[in-house]
Amino acid sequence: MKFQNIEFDTYLKNYPDANGYFGKYGGSYLSPELQSAMDEITAAYYTICKSTKFISELRRIRREFQGRPTPISHLERLSDKIGTGVQLYVKREDLNHTGAHKLNHCMGEALLAKYMGKKKVLAETGAGQHGVALATAAAYFGLECDIYMGAVDVKKQAPNVARMKILGARVIEVTDGLQTLKEAVDAAFMAYSKDYKDSIYCIGSVVGPHPFPMIVRDFQHVVGVEAREQFLGMTGELPDAVVACVGGGSNSIGIFSGFYNDPVDLYGIEPLGKGAELGNHAASLTYGEEGVMHGFNSIMLKDENGEPAPVYSVASGLDYTSSGPEHAFLRDIGRVKYDVVDDEEAIDAFFELSKMEGIIPALESSHAVAYAMKLARTMGKGSVLINLSGRGDKDMDYILENYGIR
Repeated sequence: MKFQNIEFDTYLKNYPDANGYFGKYGGSYLSPELQSAMDEITAAYYTICKSTKFISELRRIRREFQGRPTPISHLERLSDKIGTGVQLYVKREDLNHTGAHKLNHCMGEALLAKYMGKKKVLAETGAGQHGVALATAAAYFGLECDIYMGAVDVKKQAPNVARMKILGARVIEVTDGLQTLKEAVDAAFMAYSKDYKDSIYCIGSVVGPHPFPMIVRDFQHVVGVEAREQFLGMTGELPDAVVACVGGGSNSIGIFSGFYNDPVDLYGIEPLGKGAELGNHAASLTYGEEGVMHGFNSIMLKDENGEPAPVYSVASGLDYTSSGPEHAFLRDIGRVKYDVVDDEEAIDAFFELSKMEGIIPALESSHAVAYAMKLARTMGKGSVLINLSGRGDKDMDYILENYGIR
């Protein structure tokens, strides 16, 4: 498939380029000392990603420890309720061990850390799913683990904080700024700059300096590969559309990358939060502009001084000021359509999926569910595949306290 002169049959081999760019987005904007650490990671990854031993071990882990492949479920009752004849399906990453897609790249990153002889993994987390996944990977491989988390998210995501501590991780509460995901990333980067010789920073999404947007995409690509094969096996055809939520963008890149070369519409859904006014949402690809943050160039939300703007979402895993450089590139060339869902729509979808299908989704995933329901109402026929990136256990106390039962 060719799209705006981009050959998608060879896309994954050609993007990013040798310097980590997807078009003009990506790259690595770091101090010389930290850049040397990134170069070490890049060289190690390029070596082991072609290693039969590494690939075989990762496949064994996915099969025997993670529970992959995760299934696809047909949302028959919800589809019937919408009533247009369009059929909704979900890729069940909520059934991946630890309850979300994050373990797909965390096990790979921890395996890379072991290969490099590192003693510690460290990372940021928002909703806590990446933190839980990395703490799980660290326990599996016998590594130390430090997780940086904004104080607001620590309170919202108490169950995941408890899981990280039980798994042996050290949770460092960040009290700077808005005390959410951006500040957690800032603190994790600062810690890594002081300890990069013995540790590796395991970024939680397709963001950050090269090679992390590529590494995380490559490890998440399994979601798209599985989903494409499963959907064809279930229905005999491809879905008409694939929908996934976008914060940093790891779950969406994972499933989208399985369908780049197919005549399938791809929709990335950002959090509109409380509305379009700056500070009330985290929809960077919809309302942002080009800028450099956390060591990479992408689309970001800026304040009047050109600095990273405050962001908000009911879903802690989506309240990031920027988005992955590959998403910015896919937006520019038109391969993925990006749109928004607000808090109320996400909460409604959370309860609708729970009550109609017996699946309690994460608030992040609820944004994708909400949009897919709206999309289905505009389509006369066809099918929509939603990436259900995580389960909603972590969100239940917060939702009941703030929204009650609907």
